[in-house]
Amino acid sequence: MKKVGIKFKTSGKVYDFNSGAFVLNVGDQVIVETEQGLGFGTVVVVPQQWEPNGSRKPLKKVYRLANEKDFDQRDKNLTDEKEAHEYCLKCLNELGLKMNLFSVEKSFDGNKYTFFFTSEGRVDFRRLVKMLVKQLGARIEMRQVGIRNQAKMCGGMGRCGRELCCSAFLEKFEPVSIRMAKEQSLSLNPTKISGQCGRLMCCLTYEYKTYQELKKNMPRIGKVVNTVSGRGKVIRHNAICNRITVRLETGMELDTGADQIIKE
Repeated sequence: MKKVGIKFKTSGKVYDFNSGAFVLNVGDQVIVETEQGLGFGTVVVVPQQWEPNGSRKPLKKVYRLANEKDFDQRDKNLTDEKEAHEYCLKCLNELGLKMNLFSVEKSFDGNKYTFFFTSEGRVDFRRLVKMLVKQLGARIEMRQVGIRNQAKMCGGMGRCGRELCCSAFLEKFEPVSIRMAKEQSLSLNPTKISGQCGRLMCCLTYEYKTYQELKKNMPRIGKVVNTVSGRGKVIRHNAICNRITVRLETGMELDTGADQIIKE
């Protein structure tokens, strides 16, 4: 048996499917079987040999390669999603619900709409669902997500000038803490280390372990050390260059290599 990796969204999770007898390449668009019915996906990992494990669920199958009708159906779904989004916003205004609706997804077969929103608390949307069912004639799911998920789904540009990591390639969110910024000697100004979502930037995790490794043999900040110019206290680290800044007892600041500290 061979399994193939397929994505349903550009920055979405990679799902494994049974490729069967299909010869697939990266970029091929296919119709697959999912728990929600047929889905439209893109091959991102070529088929590889795979041995089923009795403890795992059997893989869903690749149904067929996408054809012209499937592309037409996908385009129609995109149009329907836009119309459903506009109608739902109108309903929210009428009902006075405090919800931030930011995305609508229609299942490939058209039997279900999923409305994604953020909110500060719980929302009673029962009347809203009835209005949507009556208008759209399909099953409705209201899904409340976090602010980071909203940024991932909506996309945008980061302060680095590039597409947001979460919408470009991150499949899941890793925990981010202010300690990571401190370890990398970054500004602790929230406006400088927060992303579009208002949370700490995901990229703070990228070099965190590297900085920890580089600082293992460096004297900690606040420690009194001996240098060729006299005793002083460590006040800054430059881990990338393996250098430290020492404030001498005379008040002067000395930039020196961490390996040049005189051991007692």
